[in-house]
Amino acid sequence: MVALPRFDDNPCPPRHFKPPPCAPLLPDGPARRALETGRTRLVLAAAVFVLLFAVVAGRAVQVMLFGEDVAGASLTRFHIPTPPLPDRVDIVDRNGRLLATSLGSPSLYADPRQVIDAAAAVRKLATVFPGLDRAALYQKLTSGKSFVWIKRRLTPRQEAMVNDLGIPGLQFDHEERRIYPYGDLFAHVVGYTGIDNRGFAGVERAYDSVLKKRRQPLQLSLDVRLQYILREEVARVMRDFSAIGGGGIIMNVNTGEILALVSLPDFDPNHPERPDRDYPNASWSDRAFDRMTLGDYEVGSVYKTFTLAMALDCGAATMTSRFDASHNIHIGRFTISDYHGKHRPLTVPEIFMYSSNIGAAKVALAVGAERQKAYLRRFGLLSRPQVDLDERGRPHYPSDWRPINVMTIGFGHGISETPIQVATAASAMINGGILRPATVLKVPPGQRVPGRRVISPHTSEEMRKLLRLVVEYGTARFAEVPGYVVGGKTGTAEKVVHGVYARHKLLSDFIGAFPMNNPQYLIYMMVDEPHGTKASHGYATAGWTVVPATGRVIARIAPLLGVQPVDESAPAIVDALTPKSMLGKKIEVY
Repeated sequence: MVALPRFDDNPCPPRHFKPPPCAPLLPDGPARRALETGRTRLVLAAAVFVLLFAVVAGRAVQVMLFGEDVAGASLTRFHIPTPPLPDRVDIVDRNGRLLATSLGSPSLYADPRQVIDAAAAVRKLATVFPGLDRAALYQKLTSGKSFVWIKRRLTPRQEAMVNDLGIPGLQFDHEERRIYPYGDLFAHVVGYTGIDNRGFAGVERAYDSVLKKRRQPLQLSLDVRLQYILREEVARVMRDFSAIGGGGIIMNVNTGEILALVSLPDFDPNHPERPDRDYPNASWSDRAFDRMTLGDYEVGSVYKTFTLAMALDCGAATMTSRFDASHNIHIGRFTISDYHGKHRPLTVPEIFMYSSNIGAAKVALAVGAERQKAYLRRFGLLSRPQVDLDERGRPHYPSDWRPINVMTIGFGHGISETPIQVATAASAMINGGILRPATVLKVPPGQRVPGRRVISPHTSEEMRKLLRLVVEYGTARFAEVPGYVVGGKTGTAEKVVHGVYARHKLLSDFIGAFPMNNPQYLIYMMVDEPHGTKASHGYATAGWTVVPATGRVIARIAPLLGVQPVDESAPAIVDALTPKSMLGKKIEVY
């Protein structure tokens, strides 16, 4: 029989048994104190995080309840470091397209005192820069100076190759280099900078200090799309008629903004010293010369625009006035004749439409010398052009204003003007009579551009009618673009060479504007010394050269400018643009 164990022998205590207290995990001492310190730090860290989250939550509530202004104002208490200004800010067109920017570019210099073997250094550097003058470089490296330039504006590849040479005494200085993404497209109007990033021409020169101080890009009035079209058409005319030069301007007649400006031949501002790929035989002086703002020319019959405007404005003539153009004018040794004369009395619209030199001379005599000079001065044609570029020519006119000068100036001979001031004055003839200076800076939409009145609104309205007649029936019929109500005036002048007129050296030009029922844009185009072709029947006059080119320009740019075509035969447009004296009459085409 198995004996049952006694109660006090049972290893499992009864349920009501209370165990003795547990011994501490760690005894008092360094370990216990370290544990307590860690616990305290965790509590403090948690408190800090809770406080930070509470601040963030509080600011979020403040922004939601009181708006961003309160939050933004508090940020001014914190110092935000200002980024360094670039040496020169970007230049962009009116639509924000980049025309000029600056990129970092290393330049190589030497401390000749640290160059161990100058001859060896020259040989090694010549492998990287084959065009360097070895003798001049050796002289620099043996000069004993502490600093000499070796090569400015290196490419990254050249920098790496120089580093690989391991020549002691050579160092790099990181400068900024001006880059022109569109190459020669804006050569004259945007200009270029020199080796030290100083503006040498165009906007780069005129706004040199502005470009160094601004933080935001300088926005111009130019439009890349229009500039490309204009340059392409000017180049085509030069090529088709074997001309030595040409140019063009597109302006907004109501603001004076220059939307495009081209002068050919031109150059690549990224490498102005290199011959131009399109005009390899042109000299640097010819390529650098801006014909539109710096050159001055006798513009021929385009000048009749101003003669007729002043006559109508001062009351020397009306739209129904007649002037006898039956016979040539002989004055001293000079003879004034018409290219395709009508040999009869002509009304003012006919004088303009058929481009009669005889008629314009007699209109100018009716105005008189004093009033003629006063109006030309008012039109800005007797002073340097008002345009915000440094390349500005000046007009040339006779000091003694005799009757023969009055007559020849009346049809654009004996006085020379820069194309930009002709385009600016012509804009005032059609925009309601307000002369506004030309500008290459974009005018903010809706901003009123100041100007001064030079002719009455009624005279400007009459001039629009005359300009429209020239395209409809006169010498500029090839400029017609259906739907865009084009008006304009042609000019062809013999160039003065060594003080005499060269019969076979012409300058052909044309002013075209559209739409004449609501004038917005003006185009001036010229071609220097064109030669007749078989297609032009041997003619090199404006009607065969720049007139068709202007028509092509208008057809291409009008949709880009948002000009909507209209029905030109609509009675409202016909009545508004036809002189009352010619309504209902059959007009003889030129």
